Amino acid sequence: MSVRVVLVDDQPLVRSGLRVLMADTPDLDVVGEAATGAEAVQLVRDVGPDVVVMDIRMPGMDGIEATRLITAGPGATRVLVLTTFDEDDHVYGALRAGASGFAVKDMALDDILAAIRVVAAGDALIAPGVTRRLIADFVQRPGPAPERALRPVEGITEREQEVLTLVGLGRSNSEIAAELFITVATAKSHVARLFTKLGARDRVQLVITAYEMGLVTTPR
Repeated sequence: MSVRVVLVDDQPLVRSGLRVLMADTPDLDVVGEAATGAEAVQLVRDVGPDVVVMDIRMPGMDGIEATRLITAGPGATRVLVLTTFDEDDHVYGALRAGASGFAVKDMALDDILAAIRVVAAGDALIAPGVTRRLIADFVQRPGPAPERALRPVEGITEREQEVLTLVGLGRSNSEIAAELFITVATAKSHVARLFTKLGARDRVQLVITAYEMGLVTTPR
């Protein structure tokens, strides 16, 4: 079964390029397009896609607010933010709003398609190198409120807190395993338990939790 995709961007050329590319991709099916956030929210309600490829900067309702509305509630459509990363100051806000990952517009088109598949499959974020650029952007922003910073996360073990910290730094499961001298399977189990204990939908939300709890801090 193909992944049903809605494209949201105020630039027709961007939507057209992705639509043409996906026309030759059997597992991806464009079921709608929108030029504004408000149009995107209504379109998602009408067609119920699997993934929305969402621009951030649009007239009227921006991609952050549209993402928040689209991802509200259980079983919601997943959102992949597509942005010009080097110019955009709102990626963190989009992830907090519920986006499952992001791609940058100067990536190879095949990599953008791969990112759509990753998000559709229920995973979050994309290539580790790009993830680390995002994390670097997170930690250069103002740190968490002092009363929350470095407070132990309730309900998780010391080992799980170590794993959460590494997730917050953009580490993959295999990298976590290597750094903590555990197996990859054990690392996956710790991450799975963090999803359950913290009520996180995906790895993006674990990254945000690690940042907001002070486990990932602003460099001095």
